[in-house]
Amino acid sequence: MTALLGLPEGLIPVQLLWVNLVTDGPPATALGFNPPDPDIMQKPPRRADDELITPWVLTRYTIIGLYVGFATVGIFAYWYISYDWSEYGHPLVTFSQLANWGKCSKFEEMEMPYAPNFTTWAESGYGFDYNAAPCDYFTKGKTTASTLSLSVLVVIEMLNALNALSEDGSLLQMPPWANPYLLLAMVVSIGLHIMILYVPVFAAVFSIVPLTYNDWVLVMAFSSPVILIDEILKMFGRAYQRKELAKRLAAEKAQ
Repeated sequence: MTALLGLPEGLIPVQLLWVNLVTDGPPATALGFNPPDPDIMQKPPRRADDELITPWVLTRYTIIGLYVGFATVGIFAYWYISYDWSEYGHPLVTFSQLANWGKCSKFEEMEMPYAPNFTTWAESGYGFDYNAAPCDYFTKGKTTASTLSLSVLVVIEMLNALNALSEDGSLLQMPPWANPYLLLAMVVSIGLHIMILYVPVFAAVFSIVPLTYNDWVLVMAFSSPVILIDEILKMFGRAYQRKELAKRLAAEKAQ
C-alpha cells in the first residue's frame, strides 16, 4: 500500500519478522484451544464437499485484511500530515508532499512549498534539526511514524485474535475469557512488544522509539475498529447461515 501511494517505507524487514515470528506466534497457537461455539449443536453437519473457504469467508478476510493495511499505513501518514496534538511538535506536511517525498529537493519547482522549521522539534527533545537536509525528514525522521505503524500492527493482530474466538459468534456470545490461553498469549505478545519499545538496546535493534501516552491513544484509535468491523461482518454471517440452513431443511423436506 505504501508503494502504491508513493509513501516512504513504513516498516522495515526486521520489524515485519518480529510481528510474524514472535508477536503473532503465541496467539495463533492459543487459538487451537478455542472451545466449541455455544450453538454448535444447532448447526447441521458439514457435507463432505463443503468448501473450506467459502466466498463469504473470503470476503470477510479480505475486508479485515484491507482494514489492517489501511490502519497500519494510515497511522504512518497521519503522523506526518495531521498529528498536531502530539508531544513532539514536529512539522506537518501535506499528503502531496509525503507522496512525493522522493522529489523533496524539487518541491519548490513543483510549486509545493516546503519550508518546515525543525528547530522547535529538535529543542523539544523528541526530534532532530533537519533544516540543513530537510529531505532526511522522510527517511531518518520517520522512526516515530514507523513505531506507530508497528504498534498498530501488533495491537490489531491481538484484537483480531479475539475476533477469531468464533467464526460467526459475537464476542458477547463467546467472551475473551472463554479461552484463557489466548488471553495469556496476548499478554505475552504485548509484553514482548513493550519490551522492545522501552528497553534501549532492543529499540536500537528494531529502529523504534518509546511511545508517549498520546501515541498509545492514537494506536488504539486506529486498531480498535477491527473489532466493530468483524462484529458487523459476523452479524451478516449469522444471517447468511440461517438462510442457508432454511434452504437445506426445505430441500431435505422436499426429498
